[in-house]
Amino acid sequence: MRPIGVFAAAALAAGLMAGCASRDHVPSIGYATDATIVTYNGGSTLGATSGSVAVFSRVLTGFFYTGPDGQQVADTDVGTAKEVPGESQTIQYRLNPDGVYSDGVPTSCDDLVLTWAARSGQFTEPGDGGPNPLFDAASTDGYDAIERVDCQSGSRDATVVFRPGRRYMPWRNLFAAGEMMPAHVAARAAEVPDVVSAIQARDLDAVGRLAQFWNTGWTFPADGAVDLSRFPSSGPYRIESFSEQEGLVLVANSRWWGNKPATGRIVVWPKTTDPTRKVADNAVAVVDIGAGSVKNLDVSGFSVHTLPGRGVEQVVLSTSGAFATAQARRAFALCVPRQALFDELGTVPDPPETGLGSGLSNAHIVQQDSLFYPMTIGAANAFTGADAVNAAQALAASGASNLTVRIGYLAPDARRARTVALIADACAPAGITVTDAGSADFTPDQLGEGAVDAVLGSTASASGPAGSLDAAVAITALRTGSGLNFGGFGNDRYDAITDQLAVDDNSAAQLGLLTEAENLLWAELPSIPLFATPRMIAFGTGLRNGIAAPTRFGSGWNMDRWVLER
Repeated sequence: MRPIGVFAAAALAAGLMAGCASRDHVPSIGYATDATIVTYNGGSTLGATSGSVAVFSRVLTGFFYTGPDGQQVADTDVGTAKEVPGESQTIQYRLNPDGVYSDGVPTSCDDLVLTWAARSGQFTEPGDGGPNPLFDAASTDGYDAIERVDCQSGSRDATVVFRPGRRYMPWRNLFAAGEMMPAHVAARAAEVPDVVSAIQARDLDAVGRLAQFWNTGWTFPADGAVDLSRFPSSGPYRIESFSEQEGLVLVANSRWWGNKPATGRIVVWPKTTDPTRKVADNAVAVVDIGAGSVKNLDVSGFSVHTLPGRGVEQVVLSTSGAFATAQARRAFALCVPRQALFDELGTVPDPPETGLGSGLSNAHIVQQDSLFYPMTIGAANAFTGADAVNAAQALAASGASNLTVRIGYLAPDARRARTVALIADACAPAGITVTDAGSADFTPDQLGEGAVDAVLGSTASASGPAGSLDAAVAITALRTGSGLNFGGFGNDRYDAITDQLAVDDNSAAQLGLLTEAENLLWAELPSIPLFATPRMIAFGTGLRNGIAAPTRFGSGWNMDRWVLER
């Protein structure tokens, strides 16, 4: 990993330090991000789409975190995880014997058991359309392949055993930072004396109470009255307070057993805050937002990096209502001006030599810098965009003479507003009316509710930081029943392909499966990929150890190493 250089100018650095100082003059750093702070639980659907892990990865740690290039990195302060020989795939997890939450409760394998129960999809209740999962998990990917988690309540050790024949290659995505929640808090709130016993015995009454808390108990109240007993930390920072006026205040966790944070206080300003005012007030030293999303943002005193993100900017379509047929979705995809959108809104000054961000993203689940990418994108050739003639023909073939498409996104966002406007202009000649449904309270689940017809966002409909090197979330977001599958797409063959991709590391097999998946997705069009979501990451004068990370973890992945010099 290479450090990002910053330059020194004492006057601005002093202003940044003073603007971010707490009432008792503890040095602090302001961090502006386009993640939203709505829940502590990054493994929930709400947490995944709001960008919780970009805020809390150094508050809620895990065995792995996503590094600046999108790769999974082991966090050995938390513990160790290694594959061990066995008839079935088996991972041995050992928590650090010094590990303890900020409330004094030791870390234990109970946390892994709760995480597995929440993410496995195994615990359901009857519903009108079949069983409904008790836990509102963003995805079950990988966890659904686990047969059991061997753990004695309170122990530091856990053995995770996968089902026979289900070797899960990207297992380092499991039990990661921001997603492994404190089981003892859920146990206390749900009045379940022993989480491990309840889950292992499949006590659905007890598990149901745990699920109810897991789903909603870590949501931040709108009035800012945070009950800190529900939000203990397992990382170098803990929550001190949260309010719209003073932001999310993170302070050094005195019980953290690893290296002490270099700066004792971080103030996180989420998307709901006006970054132009915070920058003007010298209240931030790190800015990490979508490029072009904020008008009149003056970062002239910062070291600025505009990078292609690991997330893919895309339009996610409903598969009901106006878009109930693949022909209707095809009509819309044909008129979306993909090339023009990239030319105006998707380019970055210096794309990496790997090819990421160098042009249109012509794949739904294969990243542009993958060796497989050039060989899997043939089906995208029909969708360079702004093809009003063929769009009108496809619309007529769908049985409709006109179509209205409401595109939702989290506002304000100048780049996405412009995206919708350009799509509207290009699609009007085809008889397709596009309206801007962006709002300050938009959430992607409005797509399933029928409030909009499409979502404009990054990978898995995220409004802020998104994406990783292995594109696991992109794959998951189109699986049947996934919490991130907001458009309701379902295809048995696609599900089977992704199951096979997770277990087969043969490159020839991978290529064949990915090509088939992309052909299927371009035929069914549950989403329309546009380009690598551009990220603007800026470090203020005097900020040391800032490393730009255009991934789902954001540039706060190493905030405990940040130092702001005068």
